[in-house]
Amino acid sequence: MIDLHCHILPGIDDGPEDLASSLQLARHAVASGIRVSVVTPHMHSGRYENQASNIRSAAQQFQRTLDAEGIALQILCAAEVRLDHEILSWVADGHVPFLGEWQGERVMLLEFPHSHVPVGADKLVEWLLKQGIRPMIAHPERNKDIMRSIDKLLPFIRLGCLLQLTAGAGAGAFGEGARARAVDLLGKGWVTVLASDAHNLEARPPELEPGRIAAAAIVGEDESWNLVRHRPATIAGLAAR
Repeated sequence: MIDLHCHILPGIDDGPEDLASSLQLARHAVASGIRVSVVTPHMHSGRYENQASNIRSAAQQFQRTLDAEGIALQILCAAEVRLDHEILSWVADGHVPFLGEWQGERVMLLEFPHSHVPVGADKLVEWLLKQGIRPMIAHPERNKDIMRSIDKLLPFIRLGCLLQLTAGAGAGAFGEGARARAVDLLGKGWVTVLASDAHNLEARPPELEPGRIAAAAIVGEDESWNLVRHRPATIAGLAAR
């Protein structure tokens, strides 16, 4: 399986603080059936000042360490980009590492604030689309506005945004509200991929299989594998595995 969204690099955001913890997460990912992890550190102005250059350097160093430790996990890198007006300059300056491509467009993992969908977010999405960038909205099922009303998501669906559902949410790991919204999104066929959004072993581990099994009960076995294999592989430019 391929995990398109996780925070397992050491000391770069709110994921693991040290290398030992990162290695534990990597071993757990492999034991859980994950063979490729796209690390997605936060790009969040004023909080996590990451950009393509330091993310790529950290990912390359982590891959060398994994290889030396004999941990069979392939690391690719992107970023989880918080919705912000600074995205315009980040894109113009080449600071955003993308998840890959979808139908000829670059794919950006775009995060809304957890509390709400900001006014004007659709306008920023329209601007990104004009730049040949297809937003993939991170964990919409956990956004408070979208949990209250799925209609908050409709403008972004109509614009053609991709959706990344947190695997654990569908399995109930983030509470009943997030689980119910995850079920709704899967039932509507709006979900592009499942990803772990892993941060730690305790509450947010790097696991996809529990979420895939939960999704299979809604979308069927074949589509559940598309969510964790075929589509992530297509976006990341990998052969499906």
